[in-house]
Amino acid sequence: MQKKNKIIIVIPAYNEEDNILNTYNTIVEYNKKNKTNYDVIVVNDGSKDRTEEILIENKINHIKLIQNLGIGGAVQTGYKYAYENGYDIAVQYDGDGQHDVDYVKTITDPIINDEADFVIGSRFIKKDKDNFNTTFSRRMGINLISFFIKLVTKKKVYDTTSGFRAVNKDIIEFFAHDYPTEYPEPISTTQLLQKKYRLKEVPVKMKARIGGKSSIGSWKNVYYMINVIISIITVDARGRK
Repeated sequence: MQKKNKIIIVIPAYNEEDNILNTYNTIVEYNKKNKTNYDVIVVNDGSKDRTEEILIENKINHIKLIQNLGIGGAVQTGYKYAYENGYDIAVQYDGDGQHDVDYVKTITDPIINDEADFVIGSRFIKKDKDNFNTTFSRRMGINLISFFIKLVTKKKVYDTTSGFRAVNKDIIEFFAHDYPTEYPEPISTTQLLQKKYRLKEVPVKMKARIGGKSSIGSWKNVYYMINVIISIITVDARGRK
């Protein structure tokens, strides 16, 4: 009899009063409809709006950070929780309504079937006019980051900044102790590929934000891209020592 995997959805949230309850409720409804048992931990990353109040009022399992650690620190907090509570698979899932819970199975199945150690939900493997897409400038930045990741790891990654991903038990432990605080998605992907963890990228659909504001403003795009590339090169240099 196949062991049933213990799966948790980690939701970092910063000023998500417009989205967090709906995001959580869609997971609860999915569990009821599909007889799944995805656990949820919301990491409230020092929000200054009503996010904490909403989490308390609705008795949503969460961790309150007393100050804003940024996406890297918030996500690592979720991985620490997953590690300390013995989860087999952790799914990183945005609190802003962009990710679709229907695809959690899509990104966890390759791990359950031992086809991959970590899985990225990608917007760019399949072109779909109904899929929410990024701006042209950001897409160009993603392509450039993808080029450097391949240069360093010999592995093509299409959606380098996707925050919709799943990892196995070994990686949960690794991330609980070592997770990048800046540019976490592309840098953590580079680290894992250097360590020879198996990656699978699967197509998913994403939606536009329901409300609130993205943490990366357009004015930061060039700065973001340049610093990610420098960080990838630094990871490569450390890996060669």
